[in-house]
Amino acid sequence: MANGQWYPPEWPDRIRALAAGTLAPVAAKRAATVMLLRDSGAGTGPAVHMLRRRASMAFAAGAYAYPGGGVDPRDDDHLVRWAGPTRAWWAERLGVDGETAAQAIVCAAVRETFEEAGVLLAGSTPDSVVGDTTGADWEADRTALVARETSFAEFLDRRGLVLRSDLLGAWTRWITPEFEPRRYDTWFFVAALPVGQRTRDVSGEADRTVWVRPQDAAEAYDRGELLMMPPTVATLRQLVPHATAAEALAAAPDRDLTPVLARARLEDGEVVLSWPGHDEFTKHVPTGGAPV
Repeated sequence: MANGQWYPPEWPDRIRALAAGTLAPVAAKRAATVMLLRDSGAGTGPAVHMLRRRASMAFAAGAYAYPGGGVDPRDDDHLVRWAGPTRAWWAERLGVDGETAAQAIVCAAVRETFEEAGVLLAGSTPDSVVGDTTGADWEADRTALVARETSFAEFLDRRGLVLRSDLLGAWTRWITPEFEPRRYDTWFFVAALPVGQRTRDVSGEADRTVWVRPQDAAEAYDRGELLMMPPTVATLRQLVPHATAAEALAAAPDRDLTPVLARARLEDGEVVLSWPGHDEFTKHVPTGGAPV
Protein backbone atom coordinates (compact mmCIF):
# COMPACT_ATOMS: atom_id res chain seq x y z
CA MET A 1 0.00 0.00 0.00
CA ALA A 2 1.69 3.21 -1.19
CA ASN A 3 -0.44 5.34 1.10
CA GLY A 4 -2.96 4.90 3.88
CA GLN A 5 -6.13 4.70 1.80
CA TRP A 6 -8.62 2.39 3.47
CA TYR A 7 -9.95 -0.11 0.97
CA PRO A 8 -12.32 -2.95 2.05
CA PRO A 9 -11.33 -6.36 0.62
CA GLU A 10 -14.88 -7.00 -0.58
CA TRP A 11 -15.00 -3.88 -2.76
CA PRO A 12 -13.70 -5.46 -6.01
CA ASP A 13 -16.45 -8.10 -6.08
CA ARG A 14 -19.13 -5.55 -5.20
CA ILE A 15 -17.86 -3.10 -7.82
CA ARG A 16 -17.99 -5.79 -10.49
CA ALA A 17 -21.50 -6.78 -9.40
CA LEU A 18 -22.66 -3.16 -9.60
CA ALA A 19 -21.13 -2.76 -13.05
CA ALA A 20 -22.81 -6.00 -14.16
CA GLY A 21 -26.20 -4.84 -12.87
CA THR A 22 -26.53 -7.63 -10.31
CA LEU A 23 -26.16 -5.37 -7.28
CA ALA A 24 -28.90 -2.88 -6.36
CA PRO A 25 -27.68 0.18 -4.41
CA VAL A 26 -29.21 0.76 -0.98
CA ALA A 27 -30.47 4.20 0.01
CA ALA A 28 -27.95 6.48 1.71
CA LYS A 29 -28.80 7.64 5.23
CA ARG A 30 -28.14 11.24 6.17
CA ALA A 31 -25.19 11.89 8.46
CA ALA A 32 -22.96 14.68 9.72
CA THR A 33 -19.33 14.90 10.81
CA VAL A 34 -17.36 17.77 12.33
CA MET A 35 -13.77 18.87 11.84
CA LEU A 36 -13.14 20.44 15.23
CA LEU A 37 -10.25 22.93 15.07
CA ARG A 38 -8.11 24.71 17.64
CA ASP A 39 -5.28 27.19 17.15
CA SER A 40 -1.82 26.23 18.37
CA GLY A 41 -0.71 29.79 19.01
CA ALA A 42 2.64 29.00 17.42
CA GLY A 43 1.79 30.31 13.96
CA THR A 44 1.84 26.80 12.50
CA GLY A 45 -1.85 26.64 11.63
CA PRO A 46 -4.75 25.02 13.47
CA ALA A 47 -4.90 21.42 14.64
CA VAL A 48 -7.87 19.16 13.95
CA HIS A 49 -9.36 16.63 16.35
CA MET A 50 -9.34 13.06 14.99
CA LEU A 51 -10.40 9.65 16.25
CA ARG A 52 -8.98 6.24 15.35
CA ARG A 53 -11.79 3.75 14.84
CA ARG A 54 -11.51 0.59 16.94
CA ALA A 55 -10.18 -2.55 15.28
CA SER A 56 -13.47 -4.26 16.18
CA MET A 57 -15.54 -1.85 14.06
CA ALA A 58 -17.24 -3.43 11.07
CA PHE A 59 -16.64 -0.35 8.91
CA ALA A 60 -13.24 1.36 8.43
CA ALA A 61 -11.61 -0.38 11.39
CA GLY A 62 -8.33 1.31 12.32
CA ALA A 63 -9.01 4.34 10.13
CA TYR A 64 -8.68 7.91 11.40
CA ALA A 65 -11.81 10.04 11.10
CA TYR A 66 -13.68 12.93 12.72
CA PRO A 67 -16.55 12.79 15.23
CA GLY A 68 -19.71 12.03 13.31
CA GLY A 69 -22.75 9.84 12.85
CA GLY A 70 -26.24 9.47 11.48
CA VAL A 71 -29.13 11.91 11.67
CA ASP A 72 -31.71 11.13 14.38
CA PRO A 73 -35.23 11.50 12.91
CA ARG A 74 -36.44 12.64 16.35
CA ASP A 75 -34.51 15.89 15.91
CA ASP A 76 -36.70 17.11 13.07
CA ASP A 77 -40.03 17.10 14.88
CA HIS A 78 -39.31 19.60 17.66
CA LEU A 79 -38.05 23.12 17.05
CA VAL A 80 -35.05 23.72 19.29
CA ARG A 81 -33.81 27.06 20.56
CA TRP A 82 -31.64 28.29 17.71
CA ALA A 83 -28.90 30.89 17.18
CA GLY A 84 -27.20 31.86 13.95
CA PRO A 85 -28.44 31.54 10.36
CA THR A 86 -32.09 30.55 10.11
CA ARG A 87 -33.23 27.01 9.43
CA ALA A 88 -34.38 28.18 6.01
CA TRP A 89 -30.86 29.46 5.29
CA TRP A 90 -29.39 26.13 6.39
CA ALA A 91 -31.88 24.20 4.23
CA GLU A 92 -30.72 26.10 1.17
CA ARG A 93 -27.06 25.83 2.14
CA LEU A 94 -27.26 22.08 2.73
CA GLY A 95 -29.40 21.47 -0.33
CA VAL A 96 -32.30 19.80 1.48
CA ASP A 97 -36.05 20.31 1.40
CA GLY A 98 -37.52 21.78 4.55
CA GLU A 99 -36.35 23.56 7.65
CA THR A 100 -36.88 20.55 9.88
CA ALA A 101 -34.57 18.43 7.71
CA ALA A 102 -31.90 21.11 7.98
CA GLN A 103 -32.35 21.27 11.74
CA ALA A 104 -31.88 17.49 12.05
CA ILE A 105 -28.61 17.59 10.11
CA VAL A 106 -27.21 20.48 12.15
CA CYS A 107 -28.37 18.76 15.35
CA ALA A 108 -26.54 15.61 14.26
CA ALA A 109 -23.32 17.58 13.80
CA VAL A 110 -23.55 19.19 17.25
CA ARG A 111 -24.77 16.01 18.96
CA GLU A 112 -22.02 13.81 17.56
CA THR A 113 -19.35 16.32 18.59
CA PHE A 114 -20.72 16.15 22.14
CA GLU A 115 -21.10 12.37 22.13
CA GLU A 116 -17.66 11.55 20.70
CA ALA A 117 -15.51 14.46 21.89
CA GLY A 118 -17.37 15.89 24.89
CA VAL A 119 -17.58 19.31 23.22
CA LEU A 120 -20.95 21.08 23.08
CA LEU A 121 -21.74 23.91 20.65
CA ALA A 122 -24.62 25.33 22.65
CA GLY A 123 -25.20 27.90 25.38
CA SER A 124 -27.78 29.32 27.74
CA THR A 125 -28.19 32.39 25.49
CA PRO A 126 -27.81 32.99 21.73
CA ASP A 127 -24.36 34.54 22.28
CA SER A 128 -22.90 32.19 24.90
CA VAL A 129 -21.39 28.71 25.01
CA VAL A 130 -21.31 26.35 27.97
CA GLY A 131 -17.91 26.54 29.62
CA ASP A 132 -17.40 23.02 30.94
CA THR A 133 -19.06 19.69 30.15
CA THR A 134 -16.94 17.37 32.29
CA GLY A 135 -19.23 17.06 35.33
CA ALA A 136 -21.11 13.89 36.27
CA ASP A 137 -24.46 15.39 35.24
CA TRP A 138 -23.14 16.24 31.78
CA GLU A 139 -21.66 12.77 31.42
CA ALA A 140 -25.01 11.21 32.33
CA ASP A 141 -26.67 13.23 29.59
CA ARG A 142 -23.95 12.34 27.10
CA THR A 143 -24.27 8.61 27.72
CA ALA A 144 -28.06 8.86 27.46
CA LEU A 145 -27.65 10.46 24.03
CA VAL A 146 -25.22 7.74 22.95
CA ALA A 147 -27.70 5.08 24.07
CA ARG A 148 -30.48 6.95 22.19
CA GLU A 149 -32.48 7.09 25.41
CA THR A 150 -33.19 10.74 24.62
CA SER A 151 -33.03 12.87 21.51
CA PHE A 152 -30.71 15.82 21.18
CA ALA A 153 -33.67 18.17 20.78
CA GLU A 154 -35.09 16.88 24.07
CA PHE A 155 -31.70 17.26 25.76
CA LEU A 156 -31.36 20.90 24.64
CA ASP A 157 -34.92 21.68 25.69
CA ARG A 158 -34.54 20.16 29.16
CA ARG A 159 -31.26 22.00 29.70
CA GLY A 160 -32.68 25.28 28.39
CA LEU A 161 -29.85 25.50 25.85
CA VAL A 162 -29.63 27.35 22.54
CA LEU A 163 -28.03 25.49 19.64
CA ARG A 164 -25.25 27.67 18.17
CA SER A 165 -25.53 26.98 14.46
CA ASP A 166 -23.38 30.06 13.86
CA LEU A 167 -20.39 28.16 15.28
CA LEU A 168 -20.59 25.67 12.41
CA GLY A 169 -19.53 26.03 8.79
CA ALA A 170 -20.71 23.57 6.13
CA TRP A 171 -17.56 22.44 4.32
CA THR A 172 -18.28 19.59 1.89
CA ARG A 173 -20.61 16.67 1.22
CA TRP A 174 -19.71 13.08 0.37
CA ILE A 175 -22.00 10.14 -0.39
CA THR A 176 -20.86 6.56 0.24
CA PRO A 177 -20.31 4.66 -3.05
CA GLU A 178 -23.31 2.82 -4.46
CA PHE A 179 -21.66 -0.59 -4.06
CA GLU A 180 -21.36 -0.27 -0.26
CA PRO A 181 -23.93 -2.21 1.82
CA ARG A 182 -24.07 0.67 4.36
CA ARG A 183 -24.33 4.06 2.74
CA TYR A 184 -24.29 7.59 4.14
CA ASP A 185 -25.00 11.00 2.68
CA THR A 186 -22.61 12.97 4.90
CA TRP A 187 -22.22 16.69 5.40
CA PHE A 188 -18.80 17.75 6.73
CA PHE A 189 -18.69 20.81 8.98
CA VAL A 190 -15.91 22.87 10.52
CA ALA A 191 -16.06 24.34 14.02
CA ALA A 192 -13.62 25.92 16.48
CA LEU A 193 -13.13 24.47 19.95
CA PRO A 194 -15.07 26.81 22.28
CA VAL A 195 -13.14 28.69 24.94
CA GLY A 196 -13.25 26.84 28.26
CA GLN A 197 -14.06 23.45 26.76
CA ARG A 198 -11.69 20.58 26.05
CA THR A 199 -12.01 17.37 24.12
CA ARG A 200 -12.28 14.09 25.98
CA ASP A 201 -11.55 10.55 24.83
CA VAL A 202 -15.11 9.32 25.35
CA SER A 203 -16.07 7.74 22.02
CA GLY A 204 -16.97 4.08 22.31
CA GLU A 205 -16.06 3.72 18.64
CA ALA A 206 -12.47 4.97 18.98
CA ASP A 207 -9.35 3.60 20.66
CA ARG A 208 -7.30 6.77 20.23
CA THR A 209 -7.87 10.50 19.83
CA VAL A 210 -5.35 13.09 18.64
CA TRP A 211 -4.99 16.76 17.86
CA VAL A 212 -2.92 16.99 14.68
CA ARG A 213 -2.15 19.60 12.05
CA PRO A 214 -3.98 18.76 8.80
CA GLN A 215 -0.73 18.89 6.85
CA ASP A 216 0.99 16.49 9.25
CA ALA A 217 -1.93 14.05 9.11
CA ALA A 218 -2.06 14.19 5.30
CA GLU A 219 1.68 13.61 5.03
CA ALA A 220 1.43 10.64 7.42
CA TYR A 221 -1.30 9.24 5.16
CA ASP A 222 0.94 9.73 2.12
CA ARG A 223 3.67 7.69 3.87
CA GLY A 224 1.19 4.92 4.67
CA GLU A 225 1.41 5.57 8.41
CA LEU A 226 -2.21 6.65 8.99
CA LEU A 227 -5.17 4.79 7.55
CA MET A 228 -7.99 7.00 6.23
CA MET A 229 -10.95 7.06 3.88
CA PRO A 230 -10.92 9.38 0.83
CA PRO A 231 -13.23 12.06 2.32
CA THR A 232 -10.97 12.40 5.36
CA VAL A 233 -7.82 12.84 3.30
CA ALA A 234 -9.52 15.26 0.92
CA THR A 235 -10.80 17.48 3.72
CA LEU A 236 -7.42 17.47 5.48
CA ARG A 237 -5.78 18.75 2.31
CA GLN A 238 -8.48 21.43 1.96
CA LEU A 239 -7.80 22.67 5.50
CA VAL A 240 -4.02 23.05 5.01
CA PRO A 241 -4.07 26.58 3.46
CA HIS A 242 -5.95 28.10 6.41
CA ALA A 243 -3.75 29.69 9.08
CA THR A 244 -6.36 29.75 11.86
CA ALA A 245 -9.62 28.10 12.85
CA ALA A 246 -11.41 31.41 12.30
CA GLU A 247 -10.00 31.62 8.78
CA ALA A 248 -11.32 28.15 7.96
CA LEU A 249 -14.76 29.04 9.34
CA ALA A 250 -14.81 32.24 7.30
CA ALA A 251 -14.08 30.26 4.14
CA ALA A 252 -16.89 27.75 4.72
CA PRO A 253 -19.82 29.74 3.23
CA ASP A 254 -18.09 29.84 -0.16
CA ARG A 255 -17.39 26.11 -0.25
CA ASP A 256 -19.10 24.02 -2.95
CA LEU A 257 -21.46 21.45 -1.39
CA THR A 258 -22.11 19.49 -4.59
CA PRO A 259 -22.09 15.86 -3.38
CA VAL A 260 -18.99 13.78 -4.16
CA LEU A 261 -20.02 10.25 -5.15
CA ALA A 262 -17.63 7.52 -6.28
CA ARG A 263 -18.22 6.08 -9.73
CA ALA A 264 -17.35 2.58 -10.95
CA ARG A 265 -17.08 1.81 -14.66
CA LEU A 266 -15.81 -1.02 -16.87
CA GLU A 267 -12.81 -0.07 -18.98
CA ASP A 268 -10.47 -2.37 -20.94
CA GLY A 269 -11.28 -5.45 -18.90
CA GLU A 270 -11.05 -3.82 -15.50
CA VAL A 271 -13.24 -1.82 -13.17
CA VAL A 272 -12.15 1.77 -12.62
CA LEU A 273 -13.22 3.37 -9.37
CA SER A 274 -13.03 7.16 -9.22
CA TRP A 275 -14.22 10.10 -7.13
CA PRO A 276 -15.07 13.11 -9.37
CA GLY A 277 -12.69 15.96 -8.67
CA HIS A 278 -10.35 13.77 -6.60
CA ASP A 279 -8.09 11.91 -9.01
CA GLU A 280 -5.68 10.76 -6.29
CA PHE A 281 -8.20 8.19 -5.09
CA THR A 282 -8.76 6.49 -8.48
CA LYS A 283 -8.38 2.70 -8.27
CA HIS A 284 -8.14 0.10 -11.05
CA VAL A 285 -9.61 -3.31 -10.24
CA PRO A 286 -8.50 -6.05 -12.68
CA THR A 287 -11.05 -8.74 -13.39
CA GLY A 288 -10.65 -11.32 -10.65
CA GLY A 289 -7.84 -9.32 -9.03
CA ALA A 290 -7.11 -6.85 -6.28
CA PRO A 291 -7.22 -3.05 -6.63
CA VAL A 292 -4.09 -1.22 -7.78
